[in-house]
Amino acid sequence: MSGETTSGPAGETAEDYASLVVALTERKSTLSRRLQQVAQFFVNNPEDVAINTIVEIARQAAVQPSTITRFAKEMGFGGFNELQNVFRQRLVGPRVSYAERMKAFVESPKLSNANDLGLDLDEPSLVFDTFVRAAMDSLLRLREDVDRGELKGFVDTLLKAGAVHIAAARGAYGVGAYCYYSFSRVGKRAHLIDNIGSMREQQLSAMGENDVLLVMTFDDYTPETVEVARLAHKKGKKLLVITDNELSPVAKLGAHTLFVKEARLGHFRSQVPAMVLCQSIIVSLGRLISRA
Repeated sequence: MSGETTSGPAGETAEDYASLVVALTERKSTLSRRLQQVAQFFVNNPEDVAINTIVEIARQAAVQPSTITRFAKEMGFGGFNELQNVFRQRLVGPRVSYAERMKAFVESPKLSNANDLGLDLDEPSLVFDTFVRAAMDSLLRLREDVDRGELKGFVDTLLKAGAVHIAAARGAYGVGAYCYYSFSRVGKRAHLIDNIGSMREQQLSAMGENDVLLVMTFDDYTPETVEVARLAHKKGKKLLVITDNELSPVAKLGAHTLFVKEARLGHFRSQVPAMVLCQSIIVSLGRLISRA
């Protein structure tokens, strides 16, 4: 298939980023574990894929460069360069300046490979500056990428719901707990599915007919949260999903789904973009409730 581009589910050539994401979503289950890892990284970090070398991308994705080449060929491209062109096309127009900012961030002398985080952990000021810059970059990405139609649908669905039940654990728990507090502050009944006593299924059964389940999980997707989402969906409950990309195991379960690509430094993720998104949703919901 050398020289060809991959085909989407309808047989159309994936000549742009959106079509490629559709193809990846359809083919995820057929890819090996390593190739799924590459796909996940590519969708979560499209700017890095567009501007970095295959060696640097492989380092960040924790795979060998040959794995990325194999991934490109598996998706129907002649090689990595052809695949990278799809990501570069995504940056045409107003995104170019953002790509330059990302490139400057990645190539900063202070962000070498020290401690696998790209910074000197003995310098608190540098650690602080790095996390601030990463959060700023992720917010810029969120502002450009968020689906405004899905955002409105998210708020409208919450307004009509009798109550909102929140499934968020591990790294997403902080944002989920904040939502639980804030929903009650704006007049929306809320319940946190905290799985105390391993009773998440019993907690889920408390959902009323007009209630909605808010699901938040990001790579490496918390198994308990994914299980709750799938169980609720199987029972015909309405879900609202906040996750990182279209390859997430819960992405297709939502009546409305919003994507947040969190800045990641080593094993740490910035919760800033998810928190900002949730705050905007809650404030908008509160305004509508106050007018009702």
